[in-house]
Amino acid sequence: MHSYTLPLEEVKIQIDKAESITILSHLNPDADALGTALGIYALLTQDKRKKIEIVNASKILPLYLDFLPNFQKIKHKMEYQNSLIISCDCGSVDRLGFDLEGRSIINIDHHKSNTAYGNINVVIPSYASSSQVAFLLFQSLFPMNADVATCFYTALLSDTRYFTTSSVTEEVFSVAKHLVNLGAKPDDIACHFTQRRPLSSLRILERALGSLVLKHEAQIAILSVSKEDILATGASIPDMEGIVDYARSLATVEIAIFAMELEDGIRISLRSKKVDISKVALALGGGGHKVAAGFTLTQYSLQGSIDIILNKIEELGLINET
Repeated sequence: MHSYTLPLEEVKIQIDKAESITILSHLNPDADALGTALGIYALLTQDKRKKIEIVNASKILPLYLDFLPNFQKIKHKMEYQNSLIISCDCGSVDRLGFDLEGRSIINIDHHKSNTAYGNINVVIPSYASSSQVAFLLFQSLFPMNADVATCFYTALLSDTRYFTTSSVTEEVFSVAKHLVNLGAKPDDIACHFTQRRPLSSLRILERALGSLVLKHEAQIAILSVSKEDILATGASIPDMEGIVDYARSLATVEIAIFAMELEDGIRISLRSKKVDISKVALALGGGGHKVAAGFTLTQYSLQGSIDIILNKIEELGLINET
């Protein structure tokens, strides 16, 4: 069980006095970011007296999540000038993609690298997902319905990789049970994750797997895709979600690297089985968890970025030669 003291009264006061609320999640959002944000949106819009908007700065969102209640209400520009900000699953304020100087922010997250940028920070790194944090925070403050449960369960399912990560505890299953009892449908939600892949996601996966390189006696696996690969396959960033896990799945691999060459730089996803690769991400301007982290490099080529990461892994002594 958690030993975190929740700022329940402070959060309730901020929400009650706010005339308008903007719910934000990080750029290039995943299911935890959007599921948590949409769950909070469904929760707070039960009060019809308040103006509430849900916004994400990225124009392309993962379409397999379009079954989530209120998905179509996600906007890409903020309309409320002085609204209370509720940020979801975002480790640093710059990753929200908006100028929030002078705004009051309730920061809800589970990344240990979170920079505590909010006026109120509800950050529990031991929790499996940001939706688990949100559930704990709001369960005693506002009534939850099936829409809220569907969004929070989806986020929890995603960030635990179908309840397989080391963050899964008895409490995680207890939260999942509560959400199912509230109306979340596990079979339907799982179907959207496993049976709605676009063709472009398989085409870019083929390119990525074809790039496989093993280093350090196959303890490090590297996958990469170039801008040309992405263009040729018609893939979007959401189509590439999860590719890094194929590299981690190899028996000998301890650290997996997936590098995507995008217009604004080289986006890196890191995964490990036990090694703390958040140290690499933090050293290179990113963040994340012990076994799942990421960042973007803007000053290097695709291969140059991979070389920088390999050098940093060696520098930090994260791989033991056998």
